[in-house]
Amino acid sequence: MPNFSSRSLSLLMSCHPDLQRLFTEVVKYWDCTVRDGYRNKEDQDKAVRAGRSNATYPNSAHNKQPSLAVDVYPYPVDLKDLDRFYFFAGYVLGTAQQMGIPVKSGLDWDQDRDIRDQRLIDGPHFELV
Repeated sequence: MPNFSSRSLSLLMSCHPDLQRLFTEVVKYWDCTVRDGYRNKEDQDKAVRAGRSNATYPNSAHNKQPSLAVDVYPYPVDLKDLDRFYFFAGYVLGTAQQMGIPVKSGLDWDQDRDIRDQRLIDGPHFELV
């Protein structure tokens, strides 16, 4: 059974308890790694410069304490395999629904289940609604 590294677990602990519960369940069945939980101003500025976020500090859900967003990558990480991110997001969203945790994916920001109408594709991003 997969489990989080100490680094991933530490990042996850900076997130809202519902996100902690969700991804503690997800990792039991799908190996994944946490890239970001809470981001301070410096980290958010870096994420914007790197193109991983469009939101300036303090306007990201990552900037709340606890964080209302988490970036989780299916493992092994392959940034070019967008299909894998969509498949993983479907698993996460299904698990969240079964657990009663309202969450949205950075692959469907408006939650209309139409992935073709997104201006920003953020595969690893999951956010409480």
